[in-house]
Amino acid sequence: MNILLGYLLMLITLGGFGYIGYRSAKGKEVSSDDFLAARGSQDWLKIGLSLFASGMGIWLLFGPSEVGYYGGFWDVTGYAISSATPFLLLAFIGPMIRRKLPDGVTLADYVRMRIGRPMQIYVGIISILYMFTFLFAEFTAVGKAMAILAGMTPLIPIIFVALVTAAYTAYGGLPASLQTDRWQAWLALWLIIVLLLFIFAGDFASMMESAKAYNPDDAWSIGSISHISKASFLSGLAIIIAITAAEMFSQGNWQRAYASEDDAALKKGALFAAALVLPLVFIMGVLGTVVAGQGAASDPSSAFFLLIADANVLIIASFVVLGIALVCSSADTLQNAIVASISRDLADGRLDLKQARMASMALIPIAVGLAVWGATNATSVFAIFLFADLLATATVLPVLLPLWDKIDSRASLAGAISGLLAVIVYGTITEDIMAGIGYIFSPTNEWKLANLNVFLSALLVSGFVTIALSFVLPSDPTGGLSEQQDQPSVELSVEAAPEPIKE
Repeated sequence: MNILLGYLLMLITLGGFGYIGYRSAKGKEVSSDDFLAARGSQDWLKIGLSLFASGMGIWLLFGPSEVGYYGGFWDVTGYAISSATPFLLLAFIGPMIRRKLPDGVTLADYVRMRIGRPMQIYVGIISILYMFTFLFAEFTAVGKAMAILAGMTPLIPIIFVALVTAAYTAYGGLPASLQTDRWQAWLALWLIIVLLLFIFAGDFASMMESAKAYNPDDAWSIGSISHISKASFLSGLAIIIAITAAEMFSQGNWQRAYASEDDAALKKGALFAAALVLPLVFIMGVLGTVVAGQGAASDPSSAFFLLIADANVLIIASFVVLGIALVCSSADTLQNAIVASISRDLADGRLDLKQARMASMALIPIAVGLAVWGATNATSVFAIFLFADLLATATVLPVLLPLWDKIDSRASLAGAISGLLAVIVYGTITEDIMAGIGYIFSPTNEWKLANLNVFLSALLVSGFVTIALSFVLPSDPTGGLSEQQDQPSVELSVEAAPEPIKE
């Protein structure tokens, strides 16, 4: 594909989304609550499309096919299920938290009310680290994708995507992200369906033969759709635990929970998003097994792109547009969600929106730098996510267990820290302490797939310590609740936020 055509398509697509985001807030008085929560403004279809768009970043073109290339049927199935389960949990847990804390914005707002300020800070840090990792992984992916599709220098699309999404998100806040999400969702759905029909319209029988075949060249790849071994099943289960836990800390999901017009809209929209995501991720994973059956790939994280290497210019052009749409849909969500976490969770409401936006914008150069390094060093996008997934896995039960009134607030933070220590202990017992520390940053097995034992260590120990300490610790004079529970309007209410922003 001609590189100038690629740049033109990228700029037109970015310009379109930038204009949509700008128009969504032009001439409107955006209050602090609107900026962070857009509270009660979205029906079920808008919420469903927004959850789908914000969840389906450009990782869709990398992660599932890489997992399929290495792992086979169970890993593909696990990845597909894990992409849908966060929305299923949101459909049922979201309304419960909305009712307990109707003026919240992030999950850590609820954590503060139920567990206390120290745990809110811890959850805020975990959330920001996860979302930041997600953000630079998305930038890494778009740099790699545009380099493969159109021969672009990775730095250029990374910088343009970062600047455009940051600009309209800082200007219009969550309403701008929600507005662009709808366009991005419909565009992505239409393009994905058309492009998948093109791929499968070829020699379908031959593709299925490749999917069933084992990789003839790469000893590390067991990516056959016929491979249903115990090891592959365990790895697929690890993926479900890892991604489900991590997505509970994606504050963009919780912002959309509060943006729903009512509990029914949230539940129906989340179920709709899950129904869209599951089959799509499964199909993309199967395409990774097709690549594996055809031989070794120099960069397995880009396995999917090998299937379209010889496609005509129209198909390649469509993937350029699709890639930009996918990365924008997740990047703008992450940027606004990071603002919410900085403002609400870390700064305790003492940071006004202008300062919070400046702080989040300061993260962009770091994310861009890491993304350029990742794109130019063939870094696995899936591996980047696993690090953040493990942090979330060690924290998810200490955060959700306090929905049960018998959990002591002091036990939750200890449980979360114990989950990470359990990973180090597991590595020390099975190998040595350096292996245990290494599992924190790379929780994979010898096949470079998610290591179930590592994730189970973090999940089960964190939950056990939280429950056990709740019954062992002396009675908490607050009854296991934070002292802020009786005063949410002072500490948590958006009315305590800065004056409305006037555009």
